[in-house]
Parts: sequence; structure tokens; C-alpha cells
Amino acid sequence: MRSKVHPHSASSGAKASRSTTVYAKKPVAAKAKTSNAARAAESASELIDARIKSLGDWRGAMLSRLRALIQEADPEVVEEWKWSNPVWSHDGLICTGETYKKAVKMTFAKGASLPDPSGLFNSSLDGNVRRAIDIHEGATPDEKALKALIRAAVALNKSSRRRFARINRSWRAGSSRRPPSRVGRRVRARKRIRTPGKSRGTPGPSGKNSGRVARLD
Repeated sequence: MRSKVHPHSASSGAKASRSTTVYAKKPVAAKAKTSNAARAAESASELIDARIKSLGDWRGAMLSRLRALIQEADPEVVEEWKWSNPVWSHDGLICTGETYKKAVKMTFAKGASLPDPSGLFNSSLDGNVRRAIDIHEGATPDEKALKALIRAAVALNKSSRRRFARINRSWRAGSSRRPPSRVGRRVRARKRIRTPGKSRGTPGPSGKNSGRVARLD
């Protein structure tokens, strides 16, 4: 709501002043007590419950059991819903719980860096980052080994988080090291390549190396 006030003088010699616009303040809505993170976690848990119920066969029972094992291995784990699948995280992504027609798949985001003495990983073995476990009907996963794998994934996430935070602090303090791209703000890393010519630069107009470097974004 706004109102315009046009003050002016009654005398013929007085000049009318400029109009002034006054805006009424809108009432501020009260903040919700429940945080966005808590609502998201609650919504994700409900979606996982709905997925388990909708399957209604051995896949639903297996997904429910895997969910319980993850929570037993790490009571502080956070349930999320991403890529239309259940996701479990703690200081970073741990694994997903995907369901297919003939298998239930657990994909570990950093599986290639995790120790697997029991040989649980049986899928996505050619990747440099991820590893997966395909569980088929009638199969029983090694629960003790699976819990150990989940704890190892959490420990790896925590160590990576501390390392990135340390590098980021040193960079902010004036260190020459480049900050990691996934801590705080994403810092765009620019690659620099030398243009063809001598090893210490490109020839300038005078025939000497100008030392110019081409930048590739």
C-alpha cells in the first residue's frame, strides 16, 4: 500500500514541492522453528519408507535391512533423497541404495579408496572413484564386513574434510597453495600453458623471449 502526498503553498508566488511517495511496511512472517535441514531429513526418511513399502518384495526387505546396518554402523548418519534414490551421508556422501529389477545396489562414492579385504565390491570395478555392491535375490551380505566398510567410508570423509579445511585456511592466510575447489566457495582453477616457442617464453618483436604465457580457461 502506498500513498502520495503533494504539499504545496496556497499563495500564487510559492512553488509546489516535489511529490513524496510513502510505502507502508509489510509485516514480517515469523520464522519456522524447525530448520530446513531437519525438514529435509524428515522428508527423505519418509521417501525411503515409501520406497521400501512400494517394492513389496525381497528388494524392499533387503533395502530395509541395509538401511538398518548403515544406521548401526554410524548412528550419526544422515538420510537424504537424491537422484530418486536413498542416500546416506556423513561429512560427505557415503553410499546410495538403488533398486533394480534383479538387484539391490549400494554404490560407494569413494569406494576405490576404501579397503575391502572381504571382497564385497562386485560391480563398477573399473572406475577410478566409485565401487558398488550388487545384491541379488537369495544372497546374504556379510554384515560385519559391510559395517566395517561403512565406518571406513565415514573416516575417509572426515579426514578429507579436515585436510581441505586446513588447506583452505592456509590459502586464506596468504599461502601460495591453491585452495581446493570444493571447500567454501568454489574457486575456479585456471590452467596455464605455454605457447609454442622456446622453453622460457615466446619470441617477442626484438627476437628475444617475451616470457608471455597463454591462459586457457
